[in-house]
Amino acid sequence: MALRPVQVNMKALDASAVGRFWAEALGWSAYSPGVTTYVGPAGGLVWPDPVSVGIDVVPVPEPKTTTKNRVHLDLATTSAAHQAELVARLEALGATPVHVGQGDVPWTVLADPEGNEFCVLEPRETYRDTGPIAAVVVDCADPRAMARFWGEAVDWTVHRVTDDCAVLRSAEGVGPYLEFLRTPGVKTVPDRVHLDLLPYPGDDKAAEVARLRALGATDLDLGQGDVPWTCLVDPEGHEFCVLAPS
Repeated sequence: MALRPVQVNMKALDASAVGRFWAEALGWSAYSPGVTTYVGPAGGLVWPDPVSVGIDVVPVPEPKTTTKNRVHLDLATTSAAHQAELVARLEALGATPVHVGQGDVPWTVLADPEGNEFCVLEPRETYRDTGPIAAVVVDCADPRAMARFWGEAVDWTVHRVTDDCAVLRSAEGVGPYLEFLRTPGVKTVPDRVHLDLLPYPGDDKAAEVARLRALGATDLDLGQGDVPWTCLVDPEGHEFCVLAPS
């Protein structure tokens, strides 16, 4: 049994507009198969994508609070010129510079048109083959504990674990990294951005959810009612969903 991260779920007042922003930002396409807007590699809708982790933008009635998201995207660049060009292009698309206490760093922190923070990284050899999304980054208190939970929860390989950072990536060595960074503070508002996991064909979703509960996940009631996915939180309260195979 195994689960794989297949998309980043992002809430928005205007899902179509935010989806278009991220499609332009990543050089991907925005698809609207239903009420949500899915952003994935160009060339036609393939879900789940075998390499990339897509973005599913979900309409909600509440705007983002001023609280920094606990989950954000890091975007990869290939050169200093590429980084500068990408930042300029993103700002032209509606991104704005934000300060989250980063100080003097070589990366640029921006927010999308609805305030979701993300980083445009300086060129790093580690991310040379990830595609436009270098990493999905999660703030946490204990990276070692997150590595223990998520290393068992999904079929990705744990690459590095320290007191300050835990890093996972697909066992096939493709797509973005999943990184847990030690940060101060605790969760105070519901997550605006979270991961969605999917069982493999033939696997039992109920059994997977039971396995996650045994690892330390707990159920989350967001008023979702009778839906085919299951909402959970990890041991530090990060929200995530287990989707139903389709």
